[in-house]
Amino acid sequence: MNIWNSYKNSSFILKMTVGFVLGILAGVLFGAEAEIFKPFGTLLIKLLNLIATPVVFLTVVLAVNQMNPAQLGRTGGKLVLYYGATTAAAVLIGLGLALWINPGSSLSLPSAKVEKPATPSFSDVIFNIVPDNFFSAFTSGNLMAILFLAVIIGFTISGMRFANEEKVQNYGTHLQAFFEAANEVFFRILKGILLYAPIGIFAISASTFGTQGWDTLTSLLEFTAVFYIGVIILWTFVYSGTLKLFKIPVKSFFANTKDAYTTAFFTSSSIASLPVAIESAKKAGISERMVNFSLPLGAVFNSDGGALRMGASIVFAANVTGISFSLTDFITIVLIGTLLSIGTAGIPAAGLVTLSVVLTMFDLPLEVVALIAGVDAIIGMAGTASNVVGDVVGAAVVDQSEKKAEMAG
Repeated sequence: MNIWNSYKNSSFILKMTVGFVLGILAGVLFGAEAEIFKPFGTLLIKLLNLIATPVVFLTVVLAVNQMNPAQLGRTGGKLVLYYGATTAAAVLIGLGLALWINPGSSLSLPSAKVEKPATPSFSDVIFNIVPDNFFSAFTSGNLMAILFLAVIIGFTISGMRFANEEKVQNYGTHLQAFFEAANEVFFRILKGILLYAPIGIFAISASTFGTQGWDTLTSLLEFTAVFYIGVIILWTFVYSGTLKLFKIPVKSFFANTKDAYTTAFFTSSSIASLPVAIESAKKAGISERMVNFSLPLGAVFNSDGGALRMGASIVFAANVTGISFSLTDFITIVLIGTLLSIGTAGIPAAGLVTLSVVLTMFDLPLEVVALIAGVDAIIGMAGTASNVVGDVVGAAVVDQSEKKAEMAG
């Protein structure tokens, strides 16, 4: 019992890293015989696939539901515009770097049966957003339709909660409680799956390294390098450039907010680091009204680090499986990466869940999720720090914009 409690309460980052390293050692030690561990890795893949869709759907519903229509106004519109712009930039940075460096080109998954995804036309993409009926979106795994349903349901419940009629308000409150309860159920299931995840990671890395050796490590190091270079570009050009555009001192901003992004880096959780981020944002001179409105919103809606990883991961998966994507495919990836990042929960390993959904949509093998999960701990740290910095930068620039608007008015 003490061993189990120690394992359950230990750092998720530590468990994933240990599982990955032990898997590498087992693969090197047992060679091709390490294939015996593969079923345990396959089980993790199936569990992630099982939980992915409901987690994404419920998270987006609740995220949208948190927005009071009366509060959106000018400030909300600016924040949404900022989130969309930086998230799209992050996806493009991830895609561009990965296409240039080509991580995973020396790696293969011989057991994976992959066919090139059919390239949809623009009209097909638009029509696929609206499902024929509610249940078909889930049975077909149509991510765009699921996101569409989540957004309209979230906004409708929010409208009901703030309606003039007391009866409608009560209905909205009950619906919100229902979705919160359902969300809690699936996140508890996800927590259970994540307790098993290090074992699955051990099995995947052992069987992969046993059959493919150091090519795997090289490819994963390339993938990690792509991500960290992308983070540097994101911080240097997108975040710092945006601050300069609004005449906010860059050095003092990052000095005042260092507690926010260092906490995010070590916890790998946007939600856990939110109280520290709020205090850091106030220290940076952002108004309390803006901080209290924008940072909780950003913790749910804004995920630049996850978007960057999404772009790089798709190229990595395509290289591993030897598939070439068309321009239309990449445009679709940018759109999906931007939309899906809105619903990424601010918890460790949420990126693995959303990535599994996107890979499934493009008919790419979910084995890639488990492979990337081996370095997820390293990637998740910088990705979460980027999420938090992006939120605080957004609060700063919109606050500055609002102050100018008030002065002009």
